[in-house]
Amino acid sequence: MKPRSKILIIAGSDSSGGAGIQADIKTITSLGGYAMTAITAITSQNTTGVKSVFPIKPKEIERQILFTCKDIKPDFVKIGMLHSSKVIMSILKSLKNIKAKIILDPVMVSKSGAKLIDDKSIYTLKKKLITKTFLVTPNIPEAEVLTNLKIKNLNDMKKAGKILLKKGARNVLIKGGHRKSKFIEDLLLSKNEFKIFQSKKIRTKNTHGTGCTLSSAITTFLSCGKPLKKSCELGIKYVNQAIRSNLNYGKGNGPVN
Repeated sequence: MKPRSKILIIAGSDSSGGAGIQADIKTITSLGGYAMTAITAITSQNTTGVKSVFPIKPKEIERQILFTCKDIKPDFVKIGMLHSSKVIMSILKSLKNIKAKIILDPVMVSKSGAKLIDDKSIYTLKKKLITKTFLVTPNIPEAEVLTNLKIKNLNDMKKAGKILLKKGARNVLIKGGHRKSKFIEDLLLSKNEFKIFQSKKIRTKNTHGTGCTLSSAITTFLSCGKPLKKSCELGIKYVNQAIRSNLNYGKGNGPVN
């Protein structure tokens, strides 16, 4: 039996199971990877919104990372919600001697509009963490926060991507799902090239966890040895299928399948 690729997830917990650590584990497992976790925060939430966020102390997050990786070395690291500047710095310190590519999904706002990260954290993320990443996967609102640029069209997405590359990211995938159009255009940029992935927009309110699911899917495909473009293409197809076959659970924005 071929050994599974090992992925360390550093992210927050979603009590409703649709996003965060739970979505990451489900995605990585369904695609044949092995998921390990370091939980950064515990949220009380459901499909209608976030009730509370309980942050885990930076030292405890650091212990989760170091003790796990001392025993099982990850091939890739996928990072999601980081609630404070101290947490970001602690994670960077913990990953210093771990030779694994980092995929960053800069989770900042929940589907219901609740803010999940403070301004100092955003500053640290931009200045310190982005420079260490192999791939950053913001949606349009997150890209606007990270670049201070209003994004209205594909050309603006390209400008934002170039800004993030200048900030030190090696590759950037800007997700275009927030634009009002019949098709979704996701834009992958690296230093010398860019690629547009176009897919038909699926009309549904059940899209909770799409960002976490996509970044984890891409990470898993990368960890299996697939090139970046192919990994993004397969990840987007996987998420589209998950949206199309959504479970219709809950009274709000239900989870993808």
